[in-house]
Amino acid sequence: MTVEHPSARLLAAYVDDREPDDREPGGSAPGGNALAADELWAVEAHLETCPACRDRLSAAVGTAQPAVAALTAAVWSELEPQLAAVAPAPPRRLAARLSTWTTPAMTPWLAMVLVVTALALLLDRANAGPDPDRISLLLVLAPVLPVGGVAAAWSRGLDPAYELTAATPRAGLPLLLRRTAAVLAVVLPALLLGGWATGLTAAQWLLPCLAFTSTTLALGALLGVTRAAVVVAAGWLALVVAPTLAAGRTAAVLRADGLPLWGAVLALGVAVVAARRGAWTAPGQDR
Repeated sequence: MTVEHPSARLLAAYVDDREPDDREPGGSAPGGNALAADELWAVEAHLETCPACRDRLSAAVGTAQPAVAALTAAVWSELEPQLAAVAPAPPRRLAARLSTWTTPAMTPWLAMVLVVTALALLLDRANAGPDPDRISLLLVLAPVLPVGGVAAAWSRGLDPAYELTAATPRAGLPLLLRRTAAVLAVVLPALLLGGWATGLTAAQWLLPCLAFTSTTLALGALLGVTRAAVVVAAGWLALVVAPTLAAGRTAAVLRADGLPLWGAVLALGVAVVAARRGAWTAPGQDR
């Protein structure tokens, strides 16, 4: 696999963009070479893993900003003896690795989702019968179960480390997709077990579940994930859950005939997320 390295122009613009003292009132570099948000993210993400480009960046800083290079060299000369005396950090534990996929705020939400799934399963088992039109609470709730976890995975109000995370180069769609995958990794096995116990086919709950998740992410690029999750969940409760419970029979969209519709919604949501992927690269947005 070929790795593309930033050009000399990008590195020079990155050096200018990181120098705050000479900025114009609009926030751009004095030469008009300020990087776009996606270019800035790409350069910083690449520098994390490429020592050769970090050396190139150091040389560029030394050429463009000699005062900064001198200050860095002076600080490093004082820190190097102290760092040499520090014991190396122990290997990362499993919890530290999982922290790149989850946040502490997600844990209670995921626990609540599992509890709701278990209660829906128990009620379905208690009301099991031959009536093909009977309402399955597990089927009714399955589409919105991951939405709360996805919202908690990227919420300014729920995550105390949100500001720190949002300022990192990796913040954006890749991190959100990673946390969404962590939510689905917990929710889908629980739904699979519940569907098996109640006789539901996997497609009946899986397609709506994934369609709602992709719709939340698609709307999240415009509204923010938390607000998008609220809109999606409220719409589902008002348009499907309430009429289903009032009529006493499963809505048509939850039957086998509605599966092509859910497949189309899923494909549309994925397409919108892919088309709007640049909306997640702008730092400081409440997603």
